[in-house]
Amino acid sequence: MSLFKKIVSKLTNQPEEEEKQSLEKLGDSLKNADLDYKFAQLFTHSGGFFNYCADEAEALQTLHQIIKIEGIHSVFCWDKELQNFMNVVKTPYSSELEHANDAAFITCEYLIAYDGRIMLSHNNILHYHSSRLPDKIIIMANVSQIVNNLNDAMGKIKRNGNIKNLTSISGNHSKLDTSSISNTKLFLLLLED
Repeated sequence: MSLFKKIVSKLTNQPEEEEKQSLEKLGDSLKNADLDYKFAQLFTHSGGFFNYCADEAEALQTLHQIIKIEGIHSVFCWDKELQNFMNVVKTPYSSELEHANDAAFITCEYLIAYDGRIMLSHNNILHYHSSRLPDKIIIMANVSQIVNNLNDAMGKIKRNGNIKNLTSISGNHSKLDTSSISNTKLFLLLLED
């Protein structure tokens, strides 16, 4: 890649060609793989931290480790079920996004196997723009939320109805709809259904 293209891609926050090609090559090599395996590979390739959890006890243990290792002190968590997890690991949380929050603990709509992205909506982040989320995002999802591609996700969303403010995030290339370079760490706790 020419130096000029590299500079332009950095200024416009576009992934470099080699990075895109690398992700596409990996995706092509995994086209016949199981959806969960393909998603995990592409998600981690884009910089996400993938954690498979056989049950809620393992998810709690993994959540506690992430909070401890990352030095998380205050979490944005509005989902009542996830707040139960926060109570068990004894971590302060707020149901409204606050400046003091150094992490978000949320759910998601779908996990897109095609490119390792995670689809979010107002059901997951309320009325907040994804660029306002803290730099550490922990997402709880189930294996049944993995879909092959964006078309499959959109089809399911249309059938479910009333889902708005869709966005997607992936690895450390999160917050697609913002031009700022972010050091977001994205952790996924994937639970068996």
